[in-house]
Amino acid sequence: MSEDTQSSATPVRRRKIFYLPGYDPFHPRRYRELYRKESSAQAEITGYDIALKAAKSGGPYGWQVDARIDDQDVHADFEVLVWSDIVKDTMTQNIPRTYLMLARTAWTYIGSGAFGRLLKTRKGPMIAALYPIFMLTLQLIVGLFLGWGIGTLTSWLIHGLAFWPVLLTTVMFTLRFFRKIDNKLFAYYLMHDYSWSARNHGASPPELEAKLDEFRGRLREALTQDYDEILVVGHSSGAHIGVSLLADLLRADEYRADAPVLSFLTLGQVVPMVSFLKNASRLRADLHFMAGQKKIPWVDVTAPGDGCAFALCDPVAVTGVAPDEKHWPLVFSAAFTQSLTPARWQELRWRFFRLHFQYLCAFDAPKDYDYFQITAGPVTLWDRYKDRPASKSRLETPLSPFKDMT
Repeated sequence: MSEDTQSSATPVRRRKIFYLPGYDPFHPRRYRELYRKESSAQAEITGYDIALKAAKSGGPYGWQVDARIDDQDVHADFEVLVWSDIVKDTMTQNIPRTYLMLARTAWTYIGSGAFGRLLKTRKGPMIAALYPIFMLTLQLIVGLFLGWGIGTLTSWLIHGLAFWPVLLTTVMFTLRFFRKIDNKLFAYYLMHDYSWSARNHGASPPELEAKLDEFRGRLREALTQDYDEILVVGHSSGAHIGVSLLADLLRADEYRADAPVLSFLTLGQVVPMVSFLKNASRLRADLHFMAGQKKIPWVDVTAPGDGCAFALCDPVAVTGVAPDEKHWPLVFSAAFTQSLTPARWQELRWRFFRLHFQYLCAFDAPKDYDYFQITAGPVTLWDRYKDRPASKSRLETPLSPFKDMT
C-alpha cells in the first residue's frame, strides 16, 4: 500500500497485543479462556506449538503466550483494553426504560436517514439491528395477549376483580420472564448495544474519551519497550474505538521512528453503525486521517458468513470520507465457508452470535487468516499481508448521509 509503511524481514521475537473488545459487559478473562481453548485447537490442526500462562499480577488484565511457529520462538504479551465498566453502566436500564430506548434508537436511525443508507451496505447487520426491535415488540405483544386473556377469565370467574390490574401484572411478569432468559435471546443485549451507539447520535461520549486517554497512555508506554511489534486488535465495536485511539496517537506525534512496528487489525467491524450518524464527525475525521497516514498498516478482516458485521465494507469508503491519497484499510474476507469444513460450517451457520467471534477462534480448514499466527507468529501483520490483494467484492460506494468531519 504505502512505501512508508514499516516492513522488516527480521523475525518477530517479542510482540505486545492490545485487544479492544466490542460491546461486552463480561470480565476480560472470557477472552483469555477463549484464546487458551481456540489456540490449542488451531495448533493441533495446523501443526505448531503454543502455550498460555497468566500475566504478572498487579498490572492491567492480560496473559502471556509462548509459541513455536515456523521453527521460530515467539513471546507475546496480551493486554485487554477494558471498557466493560461503561458497558455495564449502560445495561442497567429497567424494562420500561428499555422500551423507551427502543423507540429513541429506532427514531435516531430512521429519522436521520441513516437506516435507509445502511440498508444499501449489507443486509446481515441490518437484520441483526431489526432483531431486538422485533423481539422486544413480540414480547410485549405476548404479554398483552396473555394479560388480556387472564384478565378476562379472572374477571368472569371472580366478579368484582378489576381487569386492568390483572392485565398489567401479567404483562409485567411476562416481560420479566423474557428478560431473565435474555442470555439465550440477546434482545436486550443487542438493544443496549445499538442504543449506546445512537444515544449521542454517534458523538463520542465523555466516558469513552476518558478511556481513550487512558488507553493511549498504555500504548505510549509500550512503544518505549523492547518489542518487535505492537499490534492493536479491535473486534466489533472495538474497531472504531481503535481507529480513534491510533488517530489520536499519531496526531499527538507520539509514535517515533525508532519505536517498535505498530500495526492495526480490525475484525468483524460495525463502523458504519456509528459513522453514518449525524454527530459522528469525530469518528469520520479519524477514519479519514487513518486512511491517509503512512505509518501504521491497517488490515480489516470480515466475512459474509458473519451476519453481525459489515462484511467486506470498506469503513472509510462507505462513510464517504476517503482522502484523495487513500492507503488503508486492506479489506479482505476470512471466508468462513471455505476455511471451515462443511460439517463445521453446518454446525455454526445459524449460531449468529458465535460466528461474530469466529475471527478469534480456530479454523479446521484454514486459509491465509489465522488469528494465532498473527498474534503469536514470527511475522509482522504487514509482512504477512503486504502481497495479499483486497477482496474484489468489497463495497466502496460512499453511502453515509453525513460526511462532516471535526
